[in-house]
Amino acid sequence: MTPAGALNPGVQRREVWGWAMYDFANSGYTTVVLTAVFNAYFVSVVAGNAPWATFAWTAALSASYAMVMIVGPIAGAWADAHAAKKKLLAFATVTCVAGTLGLAWVGPGTVALAVAFIIVSNFAFALSENLVAAFLPELARPEALGKVSGWGWCLGYFGGILALAICLAWVMTASSRGSTTGEAVSGTMVITAVVYALAAIPTFVFLRERAGSHAIPAPGMAFARLRQTARSAGRYRDLLLVFACGVCYQAGVATVVALAAIYAEQVMGFKTQDTIMLILLVNITAAIGALAFGYAQDRLGKVVALRLTIVGWIVMTVVAYLSTTQATFWVAANLAGLCMGSSQSAGRALVAYFTPAGRSGEFFGLWGVATRLAAILGPLTYGSVTWATGGNHRLAILLTGGFFVVSLAILAFVRENRGRAQVA
Repeated sequence: MTPAGALNPGVQRREVWGWAMYDFANSGYTTVVLTAVFNAYFVSVVAGNAPWATFAWTAALSASYAMVMIVGPIAGAWADAHAAKKKLLAFATVTCVAGTLGLAWVGPGTVALAVAFIIVSNFAFALSENLVAAFLPELARPEALGKVSGWGWCLGYFGGILALAICLAWVMTASSRGSTTGEAVSGTMVITAVVYALAAIPTFVFLRERAGSHAIPAPGMAFARLRQTARSAGRYRDLLLVFACGVCYQAGVATVVALAAIYAEQVMGFKTQDTIMLILLVNITAAIGALAFGYAQDRLGKVVALRLTIVGWIVMTVVAYLSTTQATFWVAANLAGLCMGSSQSAGRALVAYFTPAGRSGEFFGLWGVATRLAAILGPLTYGSVTWATGGNHRLAILLTGGFFVVSLAILAFVRENRGRAQVA
């Protein structure tokens, strides 16, 4: 199928590019703030390597995700009813960019300030992910959801590479400016915010709001739509199973995203520059995984493709647990990259495939509940284990593999044809 043939009638390629550019824009936030730079900086500098530092980091992320679990479905239902996904996306974008800029003011001992800006920025980021994903069913034909989702995720990882590469150059030239690596972190937050803001512009220029407004002048409209969905939940058995599966495998993914740099530095002895180089390469392998599995998903089946990526995640956790040298950890990290790109793309496409027409904002809001619950369970479990065991990160990463095993068991009950028939 040609790229044009993958799109719904009336959808232009430049519009899909504009939509995919949002993945490009916001990937810098996850890559620099959550994965490669600020998380390790928070533990080692802001919190001074205190015994509770990793737990505090995961608790801050958990608070932001709890907020998204409450607000996400309501905001999605409201956006569907008022044809306002794009407006809410703009609000979330501005909020995340502002919160990221705020992190530039964080330094040693300013734990409360760091936590506040992380909660605000990550809440807005997570909300924006729900909203931009809700456009996918409007853009792609059902049989091409995997590849179109894969285009977005693939382009997104290159956005993370761009932001991280600029940040790496900034950090590595810190001494020539008369500053330390730690002092250079504030500059990386500014870089990340600027890249996010500029790269998101095509999204708001080219992406159309296709849903018609069904606004009813009643303040409880969004809640009414959610109550209706709850009453008819039995119709969406396979989608609900996907949500449950998502809670488990996304718990593992969220743990890797939030704690990869911390594990690399605390267990494997990586320096800041080494960690940034590692994450750069991981983003390349993630882009490959997203694109390749996007096409494979439409050929093999969306459920089969997701199952393969979850098996890959299980293998990755075992390799990471057994790694005793930086070389073997590089193998584990790049396996994680391949699995991350493919699993994130596959999950988004499968939810879109099982989502009723005209309710994408609401249902991706509910998917957001699943993924954010996962983002609480995974990192918080990891942080709790390291705290309780006096910093045993190896045990924590091994237990993370348990989330993937459970998700694989749940996915065995999902039937792709049946799930599509329930909403067709």
